[in-house]
Amino acid sequence: FKRVPFIGEGTFFIFDQFQKILSFYPKRDLSKPNLQLKQTFALIKRGWGKDLIKKLKTKNQRLKKNPPLITSFFIPAFMAEFFKYPGEVFCIICDADISRTWASLNPKESKIKYFAPTERVAERLKLYGVKKENVFLTGYPLPKENIGSENLETLKKDFSSRLLNLDPQKKYQNYYQPLIKKYLGKLPEKSDHPLTLMFAVGGAGAQKEIGVKILRSLRKEIKKGKIKIILVAGIRKKVKDYFEKNIKKLKLEKNKNIDPHTKRGQPPHQSLVWGKIDKVSPRYGGGVKILFENNIESYFKSFNKALRKTDILWTKPSELCFYCALGLPIIIAPPIGSQEIFNQEWLLRLGGGFLQENPDYTNQWLFDFLERGYFAEAAFQGFLEAEKLGTFNIEKIVLK
Repeated sequence: FKRVPFIGEGTFFIFDQFQKILSFYPKRDLSKPNLQLKQTFALIKRGWGKDLIKKLKTKNQRLKKNPPLITSFFIPAFMAEFFKYPGEVFCIICDADISRTWASLNPKESKIKYFAPTERVAERLKLYGVKKENVFLTGYPLPKENIGSENLETLKKDFSSRLLNLDPQKKYQNYYQPLIKKYLGKLPEKSDHPLTLMFAVGGAGAQKEIGVKILRSLRKEIKKGKIKIILVAGIRKKVKDYFEKNIKKLKLEKNKNIDPHTKRGQPPHQSLVWGKIDKVSPRYGGGVKILFENNIESYFKSFNKALRKTDILWTKPSELCFYCALGLPIIIAPPIGSQEIFNQEWLLRLGGGFLQENPDYTNQWLFDFLERGYFAEAAFQGFLEAEKLGTFNIEKIVLK
């Protein structure tokens, strides 16, 4: 709706005021509930969520145990506490900073335990009145299939191959060879995939137009097999159809892929849509693929697998900012909403990403950044500075 002429921007601005995050400094007591929190609890007091918690209680009685309830959104946690869910209640936070709405109406009396992805979030919760013993600094819960074990064997293998694509002139490697050797060991002779850029739109299909601008700008490079593009449509058929329509308009759907290692041509893909990624093995080489699935569980699996052969992630600063920890440099599309502005600040401060330049000239600045080693540097900054073991940390706390 934000894109609707005249009224879209104004309406979104008003909406965004309800989720606005106040400045962190000066540090002060921020425990007073805001309007959005009061409205949320007014609905809960009228019975919103009561049936959900009742069903969970009934199931627990059959199981004769009270497993913990873990949610990545605050409202189910509030419901569970208000309607006296018998097990422990944990809330995973997925942003680099949060508004007052995340903490309960009476945070000092609340039993909800929070998993904070950053030190700022942990400190913010305490300013909101959450008890210190209910705040755990865990890091963001990244997918295990992209990490491996706590030894990071999968992550290190993927990052080693990615680094070769991100630093074609070896400028970063020549400067920081001891650092690379310390954390990754000896790099392979060549990458196991071509240079690949993934563009991920928002869950509501926001900014899909940027993806088309990227394709238009990189059209020649795609046809030459110089770069591969993955457009992420998620589970939104309208977004998938939009991408397909524009790919065909740019005459990229029948592109003859060129293997960058053998320089030999390959047959065009049978389909533009890259779904059921476990069954369909995409050919390495140039080309465009749309990542789309019919349900959210399949989408997550396909997305995580596609990330392993992705070199650069282009997205708005949503929770995907934390994926910089996988050694993925982030090109930051314009933020939508207060929390994404804070995510962007966190990512820039960390050094794991850049603000996007003009998408119409992607073919110029993208390869300039590559030649200078900028993407390699951002990738290593994210890998070194961002927490990678959030999933394991959360598991240990819950199981205890």
